[in-house]
Amino acid sequence: MGHPYAIREIARQAGLSEATVDRVLNGRGGVRESTARSVHQAIADLDRQRTQVRLTGRTFMTDIVMQTPERFSTAVRTALEAELPSLHPAVMRCRFHFRETGTPDDLISTLDRIARRGSQGVILKAPDVPEVTAAVGRLVTAGIPVVTLVTDLPASGRLAYVGIDNRAAGATAAYLMGQWLGDGPGHVLTTISRGFFRGEEEREMGFRATMRTLRPARHLVEVTDSDGLDATQYDLVLAALRQDPDIRAVYSIGGGNIATLEAFDAVNRPCSVFVAHDLDHDNARLLRAGRLSAVLHHDLRHDMRGACQVIMRAHDALPADTTDSLPSAIQVVTPYNMPPEATLPTAPADSRSYPDLSRSAAAST
Repeated sequence: MGHPYAIREIARQAGLSEATVDRVLNGRGGVRESTARSVHQAIADLDRQRTQVRLTGRTFMTDIVMQTPERFSTAVRTALEAELPSLHPAVMRCRFHFRETGTPDDLISTLDRIARRGSQGVILKAPDVPEVTAAVGRLVTAGIPVVTLVTDLPASGRLAYVGIDNRAAGATAAYLMGQWLGDGPGHVLTTISRGFFRGEEEREMGFRATMRTLRPARHLVEVTDSDGLDATQYDLVLAALRQDPDIRAVYSIGGGNIATLEAFDAVNRPCSVFVAHDLDHDNARLLRAGRLSAVLHHDLRHDMRGACQVIMRAHDALPADTTDSLPSAIQVVTPYNMPPEATLPTAPADSRSYPDLSRSAAAST
């Protein structure tokens, strides 16, 4: 395949040996299909970061490690690559390690490989379990600064956390829910991807605490362990709706919102209020169609720029920041104040089909 990059550059981007990259590029065989995909992905990443590659200045090879649904990892990648030119004259080169599901052991193996191979920094979204905390400690011992993104690992040796105050976000969702439902009937469904993500746990705690204060009589029903994926979310929500005919509203903490709405449609029940997180390609489409009431959003480009700057400061490439680091601002986005960047990109080819998004907000409430 044609490309303008040296084998050494591709190998560094892919985290593989030059000999392996050479075998893939020249079709010599003897490599796993997953390894060949890593080489092709590295070339695609270099193409997207081409402007940065050509800049002069200090280069930082950074690894982005995330366990999250594809819709969010795509949003993070897009935000990061949009910010790379702003870091001039420094060059931030990025290797991406994304997975939607998996055991902590899978993620730990990735972190340990990075520790052995070396990196100028790791931006991490991972479950808050002792084994991951220990793996972060090994990265720090190897001299690799770690920045947690949107969900924190406070007991680890991470250098900083970037993202929103998740407990405040949950409280905001409870306030909106209380205002819109008022004293009317109906239970509220809260959906969580996995209980071991601290960010989701903090959102849920903030939501419950504020609902107890503002609307103590409101009953909450929890669905969890879907990984935020539509295929598993649909079955879990459908079962909850069939078991509890009084569920009339949703606070989506962990995603899977298309499947949640499909489950409501399957039992022919309206969803009066639906509060979700993040303007990814699914939620932007649902919000424009009136299927979501509001999305709690934060500027991912701001987060990614901040994460990169933390890594650069760790290497003395920027002056020390003497100000207190503040969480990202929480934006309450409705169909009437969507930011200009909330475009509607084409959904991935392997995604589930969308529900009938042409229906009006009135039809869904």
